[in-house]
Amino acid sequence: MQACPAELNYAHYLAELNQSRAAKTAYIDDHRQMTYGELAERTARFAGVLASMGIRREERILLVMHDTIDWPVVFLGALHGAVVPVAVNTLLTPEDYAYMLEHSRAQAIFTSPALLETVQKAVSLSNNEVKHLVVADGGDTLPEGVERFEDLMAGATPVPGVKTRSDEIAFWLYSSGSTGQPKGVVHCHANLWYTAELYGKPVLGIQEDDVVFSAAKLFFAYGLGNGLTFPLSVGATTILMGERPTPDAVFKRLTQHQPTVFYGVPTLYASMLASPKLPAREAVNLRVCASAGEALPKDLGDRFTHHFGCYILDGIGSTEMLHIFISNQAGSVRYGTTGKPVPGYEIELRDDQGKPVPVGSIGDLYIKGPSSAIMYWNNRSKTRETMLGDWLKSGDKYICDTDGYYTYAGRSDDMIKVSGQYVSPVEVENILVQHASVLEAAVIGVTDEQGLVKTTAYVVLCEGKTTDGNIETELQAYVKSQLAPFKYPRHIHFVDDLPKTATGKIQRFRLRQLEGR
Repeated sequence: MQACPAELNYAHYLAELNQSRAAKTAYIDDHRQMTYGELAERTARFAGVLASMGIRREERILLVMHDTIDWPVVFLGALHGAVVPVAVNTLLTPEDYAYMLEHSRAQAIFTSPALLETVQKAVSLSNNEVKHLVVADGGDTLPEGVERFEDLMAGATPVPGVKTRSDEIAFWLYSSGSTGQPKGVVHCHANLWYTAELYGKPVLGIQEDDVVFSAAKLFFAYGLGNGLTFPLSVGATTILMGERPTPDAVFKRLTQHQPTVFYGVPTLYASMLASPKLPAREAVNLRVCASAGEALPKDLGDRFTHHFGCYILDGIGSTEMLHIFISNQAGSVRYGTTGKPVPGYEIELRDDQGKPVPVGSIGDLYIKGPSSAIMYWNNRSKTRETMLGDWLKSGDKYICDTDGYYTYAGRSDDMIKVSGQYVSPVEVENILVQHASVLEAAVIGVTDEQGLVKTTAYVVLCEGKTTDGNIETELQAYVKSQLAPFKYPRHIHFVDDLPKTATGKIQRFRLRQLEGR
């Protein structure tokens, strides 16, 4: 692989790369579509909007937008003009956005009609002065002081791309904030380039004739690569979906638009396979799928491949590394594992003293690679704790086998110590979901009256299954038959759903909070 250019404005780079595809469709959303030529023109025009607003180089704007064709225009247009877009989760509270506004000192907010009320409340709660509040896809009437995206675009003049260095700050993403306030993860232009060159093209195998669809949204690091970086780096067509990624919503796009590449998360794949409306293999056109966010259970992968005839390339990435750095790869998929390091990344498993662990032992996951974030904004202590020179400490626990395949053992703060021995919650969950009655499971450690930690499971049963009879005893016996007996869940709670992040990760810490109430 050639080295990333020293001078790189990634938005301008993409526009030049796709000049010959001006008439080809780049994006299709729920209501409109946009060609590559239109994307390039609107990107340069939006950079002109920012210039007319007086927003200067390196200042920030906040993106609180649903996935429509305006999202890539705002994101790339900011990069084009060397303004820093800060893409955030669309499911947060006004208090969350108020914090992000103050933390980022964003000069303007770009949002969607359904999110406007929440964003307005955030502005009123924030001490940060927001100069512009702009709504894309706005209706006929907008509140006073709120600007319409298309009106601004109509009056703007396209501007040339600003020359930037490859390691110049390009954009931010916020971490999930599962502990404490969310962290502003700062990335440079080169990081987008590297994820496409190291994962998108060689591992995913994305090509110009692909049609891609990501259930993970663009504000998520995983979704940003899926729905923007990778397809635009080869001239593919991307399907965007503004609504929540329910199985029915996903099935509609899979059958209507016939994507060849699909990106999901394990909880969505499980819900899809459990749905009575699951389309037949012949009704879709899937070539390859990807999964991240949580470990993909072996049984789930096997059943998906059996039904659709294509593999899910399960992998792990992070906001800090921008996309996937360990992955299963075509021709060597081993369900139940996360695969092997993506070429270009180095992986080490270390013990509590920072020394390498033996093969087959659980260790803390460290990553070294060219897409690593620059820093956490205004958080030097966390930056120094996580970004250790060339290495990044992920906070995940992993095991590597003799064949070089890595298997997820859980987050460091999710590990359970029972009778002096570590239990991986993921290992127990993967066994539980193999049972015919179980749709989803989450496992945590709970301290009993004697101060002893016991493994406890929260289980969502499949549709039509009930807690009648001895289902708890049956599930406990099933785990004992598959794993060392000390790992089985002493208690099982049956629930209608599990707490999850917007990206589908199970929030075990919320279950621990329930137990501690």
